[in-house]
Amino acid sequence: MTVNVHHHYWQGSFIDDEEAARRLAELPAAVETALAEGLETETVLAACDALGAALADPDHPVRARLAAYLPEGEDPAVLAELGTLLGRRELTRKLRRELGSATPGRLNRADPRETVYEAWAPVGMVAHIAPGNAATVAPLSIVEGLLAGNVNVLKTSGDDTLLTQHLMAELAALDPSGALAARIVVLRFPSSRQEWLRLMCAPADAVAVWGGEAAVEGVAAHVPAGARLVEWGHRISFAYLTADAWSDAGTLDALADDVCLYEQEACSSPQVVYLDTEDEDEVFGFAERFAAVLATRPPAATGAPAQEPDPAEAAELTTTELMARLEEHLGLTRVFAAPDGSWRVMADTRSPLTASPLHRSVWVKPLPRKRLIATLRPIRRYLQTAGIAGSATDIAELSRTVLAAGVTRVTPVGAMLRSYAGEPHDGVYALQRYSRRVAVQADPADFATTACLDDLVRPVLLPPPAGPLLGKEDVQEPARRLTRADAELYFRSGGSTGAPALSVFSYDDYDTQMHAAARGLVAAGYDPAVDRTANLFYCGSMYGSFISFFSVLERLGGVQLPLSAGPDHRATAQALIDHGADTLFGMPSYLWQLLHAEEEALRAYGGLRKVFYGGEHFTEEQRRTLKDTFGIEVVHSITYGSTDLGPLGYQCTESSGGVHHLHADLHTMEILDLAEDRPVVPGETGRLVFTTHARRGQRLGRYVIGDLGREVPGRCPCGRHAPRFELRGRTGDVMRVATYFLNLRRFLDLAEEQGGHRGELQVRLDSADARERLTVRVERTAASDPERLREVFLAGYPELRSAVEERLLELVVEAVDGAALDRSATSGKLLAVVDAPLPVPWGCQVTVRRR
Repeated sequence: MTVNVHHHYWQGSFIDDEEAARRLAELPAAVETALAEGLETETVLAACDALGAALADPDHPVRARLAAYLPEGEDPAVLAELGTLLGRRELTRKLRRELGSATPGRLNRADPRETVYEAWAPVGMVAHIAPGNAATVAPLSIVEGLLAGNVNVLKTSGDDTLLTQHLMAELAALDPSGALAARIVVLRFPSSRQEWLRLMCAPADAVAVWGGEAAVEGVAAHVPAGARLVEWGHRISFAYLTADAWSDAGTLDALADDVCLYEQEACSSPQVVYLDTEDEDEVFGFAERFAAVLATRPPAATGAPAQEPDPAEAAELTTTELMARLEEHLGLTRVFAAPDGSWRVMADTRSPLTASPLHRSVWVKPLPRKRLIATLRPIRRYLQTAGIAGSATDIAELSRTVLAAGVTRVTPVGAMLRSYAGEPHDGVYALQRYSRRVAVQADPADFATTACLDDLVRPVLLPPPAGPLLGKEDVQEPARRLTRADAELYFRSGGSTGAPALSVFSYDDYDTQMHAAARGLVAAGYDPAVDRTANLFYCGSMYGSFISFFSVLERLGGVQLPLSAGPDHRATAQALIDHGADTLFGMPSYLWQLLHAEEEALRAYGGLRKVFYGGEHFTEEQRRTLKDTFGIEVVHSITYGSTDLGPLGYQCTESSGGVHHLHADLHTMEILDLAEDRPVVPGETGRLVFTTHARRGQRLGRYVIGDLGREVPGRCPCGRHAPRFELRGRTGDVMRVATYFLNLRRFLDLAEEQGGHRGELQVRLDSADARERLTVRVERTAASDPERLREVFLAGYPELRSAVEERLLELVVEAVDGAALDRSATSGKLLAVVDAPLPVPWGCQVTVRRR
């Protein structure tokens, strides 16, 4: 009876040979179907990070399942090493280093001042021919293909275990969208099965081959015309020692580490040791001393893959050593070897590089630096790593020389086999080999406010939020324990709604967020090619607004006057006039004060055209004043965000008031009921809850930010697919006073719509003998009438009127100078509700003033 073994993984399913043969014949259509669906980089990162965490946990069931498929004798620790490489930190760093961004596939403006859009696009399909001597190479090769957005078909050898197949199955299972599974095929068959090899390469746009020249030649015949052949072939590495270095015992120990680690099986293992000399005696003397060091090293572990030489390798070892011993009689060589054949050092007076038979077999040769290029350049296509030991000056000089000769990688001796995240491999970046650089030129008249073309194409689909809801303290405490690599930039909040909170960022995360805020600012109508901007946000005390928008303008290439908010309004206004500023960035309350304090001078100047504000809101009446009095044409939110989460939303030119688009490439958003942790009915106001995906170190999932909002249905007239929401105040704006819940927004709406008030407004709560007192403080203007406003509040707010009539509450309305209103000392924000402490009588039910 024939048993079908399902040792192929095909787009989410394990299949047998018969089914694999059938699907290979239909591979071109399967590739086209998969490529028709988009793949977000975040989908790849999230799944890889989750798998990496599972592999790093010795007790995780995923690691236990995969350990069963390790090659015989393979150390299970290799799974933990693989887990580290799959972590978000490593992969994000790789993306940034190789493709310049954590989201390289998005068509963003190449220059923010021009409507030319560039991105890294997948080549399409990558066929991977994996080696049989490295358990982690195959899965990592697929991950590289996924990061570039490709469909990936990988061949393992007929003798390999099913580790790669099951690793990819576990990875795909962590992506609920199915996008990863659709881009992964892993086949196991011998290279002699040429028809299968031809079928898997036929629709490929790139073919990546791991192996020696014979392996590359065997695959090259099947590479379609015009497709890339990406060779990850065998390479030769060497150590180069100056006289000072080879006299140092520490150098010899470090060199022995490089030789013994992996028994020279890695391409970066030294096969030859070059000495910067022409003296044969120095070569022989060094070889003898180095042999003594190798003799002290413990023998190689037995049973591990690729460490015990097979019969062919053993024959090569014997032949090489015997030939070297024969040439001793000619004075050309000298051999130092272990009696049991476990290591050998072969000194040779001839400089040309000679490949080693490996397994702790090292050539020692003379090569003065003046002959480096002439000796090495003829074999440049085979060179990889040079481990150099010498003085700092020697290392700098010799590095330049060996790189010119064809070496692609220079390291210290003792570190030849170490690597770092995002390191080029054999002189190239893998992700660039699996990608194409593409560009779109667009008409500036139609795309002036479009910073990313993809916003007009389809919505961003990020992994759904999961886990418990988090509050400020849930986020603050873990932030204090972040590692140095994730806590590089510190900010404090303005403290307008409570004690200032500390937020930390890595520079990479900060950069990602500033680029997102910059794209949002363009959407709101900012033109970096012509606008001349005064940055008037508050600065100092670790407050982030001024610094952040300095960074935004820097990334946009916009003209900037970094003035910051200051008390000398006359000097600020004069700077605006002297330097031709036409655009203002700042907090509404500060901008309002500045414009009115210097109204005469700024109206006479007449050059202000745009205002972008953050942290607070301008009322409709205030917007009207800005346009009618000062001739300002554009008034938009500069961003909606928070100190800890960064930019959350942005306005487009079609947005007004509190309506914003979500930064959907950074966050997902939920709107939950005010009292229960469930979604609201679409269109109803609820608590805004954000999950940040593009963040390293911190996991900011389902963060209850404290703001209220509602979903704005339908697609925006601007054409963007990003969800829209309208801000409806903060949870702290709801006050429980005299047994009633009162909302600050009702006071603002009544004062503006019925009272004709155009200035700022603040509510203060304190005690008045046996009653509570609610004082509405309004900025004194020509039209301010406290008595009239008090009547408007009582007539338009039934709950307030009942509290006053029942003598539970005293209502006071007073007009004050704008400078007398209470503000945050850090940010300058107006404190909308000032909650003075109250004595609470025994038995009183009202213990919470603000929600």
